[in-house]
Amino acid sequence: MSVTLTIAQAGPALAVQDLGRPGWRAQGLTKGGAADPMAIYEGAALLGQSPELAVIEMTGTGGTFVADGDIRIALTGAGMAAKIDGDVVVWNASHLLPAGAKLTIGGASSGTYGYLHVGGGIMSDLLLGARASHLSAGLGRPLAAGDGFVVGDDTGRETGLTLPRDGRFDGGVVHVVASMQTEHFTPAERQRFTETQFSRDPRANRVGVRMDHQGGGFHAEGGLTILSEVIVPGDIQITGDGAPFVLMGECQTTGGYPRIGTVIPSDIPRVAQAAAGAPIMFKFLSLAEAITVEIRHRDAIHALRGQVKPLIRDPRQIRNLLLYQLVGGTVSAWDDPFEKDK
Repeated sequence: MSVTLTIAQAGPALAVQDLGRPGWRAQGLTKGGAADPMAIYEGAALLGQSPELAVIEMTGTGGTFVADGDIRIALTGAGMAAKIDGDVVVWNASHLLPAGAKLTIGGASSGTYGYLHVGGGIMSDLLLGARASHLSAGLGRPLAAGDGFVVGDDTGRETGLTLPRDGRFDGGVVHVVASMQTEHFTPAERQRFTETQFSRDPRANRVGVRMDHQGGGFHAEGGLTILSEVIVPGDIQITGDGAPFVLMGECQTTGGYPRIGTVIPSDIPRVAQAAAGAPIMFKFLSLAEAITVEIRHRDAIHALRGQVKPLIRDPRQIRNLLLYQLVGGTVSAWDDPFEKDK
């Protein structure tokens, strides 16, 4: 018997996402997919299922969800207040959502994009080989109250598992490599770029993130003569007013603005998840250094399932149980604890 997950109340920007649809760039379509792919892998690890399954991406705030059968869920990405029938549930963890119970997800306390995963995945329509919405290309649409989705067959059973959270939600250092026009910027301009503290503009979206900063804009020599050419997510375009824009998964496939650098793939989620005003600094890496960072990132993805821990530990599985202080206070060997004070 299939189970349906229904959106009883929807936040302003909900959409079905997965890891995107590669292979369509020649037809003018970028890969798209989840703004934070790492959160997709984390949810898959928590539920013990494939990261190819579709999820619900929530921007800034979530909504209220009800299933007509018991389902497993996982909550990852930007930390949001979550409750099941009024009881607070832990973020970055997996839980049982009983039939008829209301899952309520509020606003983000850290980060921008949160993710609701279900055991078996969201079985929305396949579009060009993926279920991901790509709104700038007209694929899919924002989700609304009343929308319902059949949940795929769930072969897992375990819930009550959690993963440690990393620091990608607080801004920080973002690594970049040289791009097509990096040499069009003078050494002094590139140095000023790496010494400038930026912050995410609140108007950012899945196409691009404008980086705010104090001081003058950045400019390339001969920038007006650049022809439109291929661009990729992570490219940092410098617009006419000198403001940097980091392109996201739903960016266009060609552009003519000069690019001072390109954010490496593993650091794009750090830009996407940074809350409005969060500090960001850019640091150039050589190609060899960037490859090393990317290899470490892929190793970290593969290690996720080994990092999953129970939310509540079973004492029978604690090998060093005798090291824990299970009873506090002072106990006397002679006094009767039930004897009334005289």
